[in-house]
Amino acid sequence: MKKFIFSVALSSFLCSVNVNAQIGKRFPSELKVVKDPVTGTMLTFLTSKPMGDSKIYQTHNQWTSDGQWLIFRSNRVEGEAMAVNEKTGEMVQVTEGGYIGMLNVARNSMKLYFMRKVADNGVKQNKKENIRRFAPTSMEIVEVDLAKLLADSTTDKLKKADYYQRVCGTTNPEMGAGGDLALDGDENWAYFRVGKEYAAKYLPEGTKLEENFGPRKMGAGPAGIAAMNVHSGEIKYVISVPFQIGHIQTNPWIPGEIIFCWETGGKSPQRTWTVMSDGTGLRPLYRESEYEWVTHEAVISKDEVAIAIMGHRKIQGLDTTGTAVSGANPGQEAAWGPSGTREKPTGLGIVNLRTQEMKIAGQTDSGSGLWHVSGSPDGRWAVGDDFSRSVYLIDRHTNEMLLLTTGHKTTAADHPHPTMSPDGTKIQIQSAMLSDDDKSMNICIIPVPEDWLKRKY
Repeated sequence: MKKFIFSVALSSFLCSVNVNAQIGKRFPSELKVVKDPVTGTMLTFLTSKPMGDSKIYQTHNQWTSDGQWLIFRSNRVEGEAMAVNEKTGEMVQVTEGGYIGMLNVARNSMKLYFMRKVADNGVKQNKKENIRRFAPTSMEIVEVDLAKLLADSTTDKLKKADYYQRVCGTTNPEMGAGGDLALDGDENWAYFRVGKEYAAKYLPEGTKLEENFGPRKMGAGPAGIAAMNVHSGEIKYVISVPFQIGHIQTNPWIPGEIIFCWETGGKSPQRTWTVMSDGTGLRPLYRESEYEWVTHEAVISKDEVAIAIMGHRKIQGLDTTGTAVSGANPGQEAAWGPSGTREKPTGLGIVNLRTQEMKIAGQTDSGSGLWHVSGSPDGRWAVGDDFSRSVYLIDRHTNEMLLLTTGHKTTAADHPHPTMSPDGTKIQIQSAMLSDDDKSMNICIIPVPEDWLKRKY
């Protein structure tokens, strides 16, 4: 079983640069429709070769604004992002020059945003000690005009990369900016994490810094969030907090509303947080107790955030002989404390951002419980995966839960990370079901069953 932190590490993955890569290059369709051997669900694999594919994290949008393409990461061109047409399966390279961290697909325009290091900046050689030292590095936020690129890719008259890619602005190296990027709902600002030293400058005097929490020795602060205007390059500071920040995301329907987490690699003392872009309104999103293991929050509608309240550990972290459990599943180490057991309510929770009420939408009868979660903007559906890589759909009106697909291999390079489509008719996952090595993943679409879509309430 992979470590619980794997998905966090993946979201900060640094893509290398391939100087021979050509933006707009097309790749033939690999589309396959496969019947799930357990549930009978017809799965559409938009990619089917072992080329190191992975979807964007479920906190972020996956589909282009015209609904025709999905953006994903792949080694088809090392270090570059790809788009795949959902109907034809044709693929197009949509970046050139590499990227770092999170890909941001705009919902209201045919644009893509990402960060990358400024070329030839930040590496110094200490010859005397014969070691490499890394100085603070400036980061660029880059915009890709997908409309122009995808149109020109159908011809043999592609232009140079800078015709499609525009540098929005560059951060000061002192900021220690990272690749945890989130595009605001108004698509004017992009928020990003800054380093400890820079964040400390904006922390209120006397603030007590948090220490590392849990066996992975993560979570210590401070950390901060800054923003860049993608039109002018203007940079503004949002907020500093006394703990490590992870998974910055925005509310696509409410400009200026930011959701982020206290990242420890597992259970946090207080996982979920929200703040406005002017630094006001900082508060816990869902106030958790030491008995609750909250993780993988994702904004799903104008007023709602889905969270996983894990039920994956044995009571008190002990087995039937009274011995502390270790290694059976992610997070079983006793050092995480008493959280994550089914002594308390667990499952896929929906938190209302306005009233702060939380409802449990559903939970598996046994096993890990629901882990990575998403939902439809219209409030009809919630969806989650579990440690077995099974994916469950929940009807939020009736509380009925349906196993959509399983058999995606616990040996896979990562978890399914289900994301509901904007129209609520399908779910995107990443899957190793077709891989010969039981690890390499592909991009897969799961339909919401037709009889469920026809339901009237």
